[in-house]
Amino acid sequence: MPYNHSTTPMHSPDMPRHAEPPRTIGLLLAEAGIRVNGDAPWDMQVLDNSLYQRILLHGSLGLGEAYMDGLWEVERLDEFFHRLLRRDLNEKVGGWLRWRLIASILRHRLLNPQSPGRAFQVGERHYDIGNDVFQAMLDPTMSYSCAYWAKADNLADAQRHKLELICRKLELQPGERLLDIGCGWGGLAHHAATHHGVNVVGVTVSRQQLEYARKQCADLPVQFEFQDYRKLEGSFDKAVSVGMFEHVGPKNYPAYFDTVHRMLADQGLFLLHTIGDYTTTRATDPWMEKYVFPNGKLPSARQLTEVLERRFVIEDWHNFGPDYDRTLMAWWANFDAGWPRLRNRYDSRFCRMWKYYLLSCAGFFRARQGQLWQLVLSKRQRSATYRSVR
Repeated sequence: MPYNHSTTPMHSPDMPRHAEPPRTIGLLLAEAGIRVNGDAPWDMQVLDNSLYQRILLHGSLGLGEAYMDGLWEVERLDEFFHRLLRRDLNEKVGGWLRWRLIASILRHRLLNPQSPGRAFQVGERHYDIGNDVFQAMLDPTMSYSCAYWAKADNLADAQRHKLELICRKLELQPGERLLDIGCGWGGLAHHAATHHGVNVVGVTVSRQQLEYARKQCADLPVQFEFQDYRKLEGSFDKAVSVGMFEHVGPKNYPAYFDTVHRMLADQGLFLLHTIGDYTTTRATDPWMEKYVFPNGKLPSARQLTEVLERRFVIEDWHNFGPDYDRTLMAWWANFDAGWPRLRNRYDSRFCRMWKYYLLSCAGFFRARQGQLWQLVLSKRQRSATYRSVR
């Protein structure tokens, strides 16, 4: 049985009766097949009537914060979000929320949330929360990105297969120099150096990732730096970026790809592994930005193709978005099992926040609003014919 973090039993006979939801909220939930205080595992159980005011005043931010505060519960949070997002209810907000949506759009258009001055915020506020959280949740390689489940039935194998898939797509050869932009805890660098004989330079904006990666790769031809990608220098045979592009932001896409283009050898290859949105959006989810990934923004296919034009040739575009649903569910199972070891350092509100993050994202990919793309890119000067692998 999974560890139940709710302090209120589901469907308890002692649970107080609650008011009917406002008509707007009730209609939106009904459109997704969700009932308030219903019997289905995806039905919302209202534990405090102040929930409705939170939602009406603050939209998705209020919904998430109310969950963190224990004002509502649901047996299957992943299915709750799957049902909401598959009907695009996040886009069907009424006039009472449009001004907040407009404010978010203006922030991303008029400001640069991913400017050099803000580049290290996501490291400080997310990746540096504590390596113990990520060690409890992730596989032994500490891969914090979508696994590849085509020939795997457990998370550890799926992540190793993903690392090997990347190396094969890059056609790594012994002695080559590989640039790893957003190297995480060093899992890919370790795999590439160990199994393919390459020299790796990795950069991260997380101090805890940097310390961990350096220890893991101490005896390998691998170098890690605490650095923003815009400051990179040097020349590399191959380049890779896994799960980092979501922090770049549309205003910085030209600078990002220009940086890679400048450092990549003419005959080289660049693999970009990123979450994508099935449609182009101008705003980002306010709850996710506040509590998980500050200044994050998912790219759309159109945004990528527009910025890549006249910069890179797209050699291959591989989508395995459904694998992220399975990855996130595995992460949640690991975190849930590891929570008794973490609870002395992190409070129950953090636990509910982390659960909301992982399972809402699982619903995002299950609804196919979220995609997972691996693009293999080359310069136009490359003469060799590229044959991709799966």
